[in-house]
Amino acid sequence: MERVSLSDCEPSEAADGVHLALLAGAGEMNIQHFEIEPGAVVDEHSHPHEQTGFIYEGELVFRSDGEEVVCGSGDSYAIPGDQPHAAENRGEETVRGVDIFSPPREQPSWQAE
Repeated sequence: MERVSLSDCEPSEAADGVHLALLAGAGEMNIQHFEIEPGAVVDEHSHPHEQTGFIYEGELVFRSDGEEVVCGSGDSYAIPGDQPHAAENRGEETVRGVDIFSPPREQPSWQAE
């Protein structure tokens, strides 16, 4: 069993105002905590991992396939692998939540070794 505390992680800034902390992982999935500051944008990207998430604070606008989907506190979402997507915090408070990736997401290039 692996235990990783958020308080022990040093978040990386993947983009201006977008902070990610890679947490626990296993053979089939791993989890990442995120904080996205007001006005911050996650540019369109894709990855082979299925991505599910849960927002516990704030509101995030996702863009995918020409549509916008607003997810707020208490909402979960799922993004199929290889589907291009982007996100933006258009609100006035920091968005906080977690993402789960399957298969496990490798340590991103912006994450310190």
